[in-house]
Parts: sequence; structure tokens; C-alpha cells
Amino acid sequence: MAFLKVSGTKIVDQNGEEVILRGAGLGGWMNMENFISGYPGCEFQIRAALADVVGKEKSELFFDKFLEYFFQDEDAAFFKSLGLNCIRLPFNYRHFEDDMNPRVLKPEGFKHLDRVIDLCAKHGIYTILDLHTAPGGQNTDWHADAGTHIAKMWEHKDFQDRVIWLWEELAKHYAGNTWIAGYNPLNEPTDPYQTRLIDFYERVYKAIRTIDPHHALFLDGNTFASDFSHFGDAYKKWENVAYSIHDYSVFGFPSAPEEYVSSDLQQHRLRRSYEKKREWMDQHGQCVWNGEWGPVYARQEYEGDRTEAINEERYRVLKDQLNIYNKDRLSWSIWLYKDIGFQGMVYVSRETPYMTLFKDFLAKKHRLAIDAWGADDSQVRDVYQPLIDLIKKEIKPEHQNLYPAPVWKLTDRIGRLARNILVSEFLIREWAEHFKGKSEAEIDEIAKSFAFSNCLHREGLNKVLTDNASLVAQAK
Repeated sequence: MAFLKVSGTKIVDQNGEEVILRGAGLGGWMNMENFISGYPGCEFQIRAALADVVGKEKSELFFDKFLEYFFQDEDAAFFKSLGLNCIRLPFNYRHFEDDMNPRVLKPEGFKHLDRVIDLCAKHGIYTILDLHTAPGGQNTDWHADAGTHIAKMWEHKDFQDRVIWLWEELAKHYAGNTWIAGYNPLNEPTDPYQTRLIDFYERVYKAIRTIDPHHALFLDGNTFASDFSHFGDAYKKWENVAYSIHDYSVFGFPSAPEEYVSSDLQQHRLRRSYEKKREWMDQHGQCVWNGEWGPVYARQEYEGDRTEAINEERYRVLKDQLNIYNKDRLSWSIWLYKDIGFQGMVYVSRETPYMTLFKDFLAKKHRLAIDAWGADDSQVRDVYQPLIDLIKKEIKPEHQNLYPAPVWKLTDRIGRLARNILVSEFLIREWAEHFKGKSEAEIDEIAKSFAFSNCLHREGLNKVLTDNASLVAQAK
């Protein structure tokens, strides 16, 4: 078996035949996220809090067993049964080095990553390695695991140097693995000056290519993989490179401006949003990969009788996006494979020890809207509205929309800082204290809640994905 590679606008195999990668992201696994697994704040915060509450040994037991149970052979077999052929593997740099001991490789960092790559290969599934969290934070959101809305990676060269070092170590380790479709060096960067990202890509390209000349690279656009306006003719320096967009649609979220009925105008808006993101690639004849996309879904405990109708609307968005992608023969990775019930293809049953233990806490999180992703702030909107009104009144209009606007609007920024950072910090200890007094056996059972056998299937989503897994337009 030979490496996949990028040739013009296509991904091809050793015979030059087109390969369309279709799959999902294993979000919430080696880069945990609050809305995916139910904790508040950032991963580094809950790890520290849990160690403080139950001790280092029990804390490490929980997180190690969580990683083990989250993706096993049963998951890979199910994924393959849907006709999908690629999983994007997001990971946190903290698995490989420590901030207080930088550039010293943790051998255990490869433990679960190797295991899942090998499981996927066993079932004929490609993987794409995605550095989802970089030292200092490469973007302004919670999933950069920095605990702040400032992307410090762009302000400190040493943070960037550490990312280069890490990719050199990863390239050494995986250079010969042909089941890895490629490397995604940096998830959703937000460089307010634009040019620093291009300089970084030049460095990481050279560093990886010195060690590994074979694997394709998938480079995210700036501002959460949406903006390539400053890439210029950088593509001329790079070979075997595809460019990654993240094509989320506002129609797939609670904040949608209107009900999605699949009207001609709404479909046009879907297509236009997607085309704007890939415009630079199309102008220069480059390959596009949609590294993230997909709606979120209603839950019976929160949306009640409206749940089924909301989800049918979200499936319409899903189908219309896939119709666009099929016509363009686009490779994609939907977000995401597994969670606690908001977006995953499979999700943890409410009857499991984890979901039973955290039932009331999760309801509080939802009511307070402390997770940014797909938040419904209707129950606390009146609390924050005076702050929004104050800023609108006292701040000049031209100064109200700070970068990463327009992706973040004024209300989004206030929500990120006031709810998702400030209020969530007060709940971190409360999350950890749920484990107080638990034995090692009980902690193992809590982590085992995330095993495939304890998950339900989002049948509507999976049917749409299966129907579209091999459905592509005829070759042009």
C-alpha cells in the first residue's frame, strides 16, 4: 500500500485514481471539549481540579480509561459499516510535552494515538492527524485549551518553536504509516495580522518535509478555517498540500435566523457561504478538504415536544450541504463521531453512570449557557443584555467588532468572556467534586460510560451519512 497524495484539485492513490475521503472527527477524545463530554471550562482546568479532589492516581486513572473506552475496535467496525473511510484525530499538545518541561517527549503520548490509528487501519479507515491545541493557544476559543480568548501562540515565538518541534517528533514517529492520509498541522488558527500564519506554515512545511516527504498536509485557513484572503501565491512553494475549510452553517444551530425549509434562497445561502470559503483554492486550482461541518441536534430533556421537528430541520440542512459536496466531489470530515448527545453520530446513554451522576449538573450548564458551541442563552439573556447595551452605548460603533469579527459578533464576544470563561470557572470544582469518594472500580465504570456498548446511535444522521458515503457526482 502506498501513500495518498494531493494531485491538483484531487486526492489520489498510487495509481492516480481519485480517493474521496468521507468520515468524521474524533472530537472530545485526545482533545477534550466541554460540550462533548459535559465538563465546564477547558480541559487543563478539569484535569487540575480532578487531581486536587481525588488525587493524582485516581485522576489519571479516569482520564486514561476515558481515552481507552472512547474509541475501541467496536467503534472502528461500526464506523466502517456506514461506508465511511476516514477519521480526523484531534489531539492536544499536552499529551506529548509539559509546559513546565517543554520539548521533552512524553512516551505515553503515543499510547492511545497509535492504538486508534492501528484500529482504524485494521478496518480499512484512513486517519488524518490534527493538532487541535497548540502551546499558548492558536485561536481564541475554548478548544485551544488556553483558558483565555487571546491566542498567545502568535505573540510568542517559543510557542511556535514548540509546535515545530512537536511536528518533527510526530513526523519521525509516523513517516512510514501509509494508513495516515496526512497531517493537519494547526486547527482553526486566528492570527489577527494574517501574515504570521503564512510564515508559520512555511516553517512547519519545511520541518515536516525534511523528515517525511510523503504525507499530504492539510492547511486550515485563518479565522477558524474560513479565510484564505492573505495566502497569495504561497501555494507555489508547497507540494502535496490540500487546504482545509470548516463549513458550518448558521442554519444548523439554535441561533439560526429562521426555520430552514430548504427554499431556493436558503440553499443559495448555503452554497454561497461554502463557495466564499474555498474561493482562493478555486482561483489557483488547489485541493479543498472540508475538515469540519455539521448541525447540532435537539435533546428531549431540553427541547421537549419540539425535539423531533427541530432535528428533522437539521437533517434538511445536512442533506443540502451534502448535495453541494457531492456535486463538487469534496472530501469531508463531519463534526463529530461521539459525544453526550448534542452532535455525535453515537452518544452516551442517559442511563450510564456518567450521565446519571452528572444529570443535574448538565441541566445547570445548559440553563446557564456556559458552553459556547450551539449555546441556547434564552434563560440568561436578560442577565447579559444590560452589559451588551452598555457597550453599545459607550463604545464607538467602529470599535465594537474586534477580531475575530465577523465570525465573532459583539454578542458572541461578550458571551465568550462573561459566560464561557468567567461563569464556567466557578463550576469547574463542582464538576470534579462529583468524583469525591469514588473507588477506582467506580471511576472505571464512570469512564466506561463512553464505551460503544453504552452508546445510542443517531439513526437519522447515520442514515444520511451512509446514503451519501459513496454517492458522488459522475466524473466531470
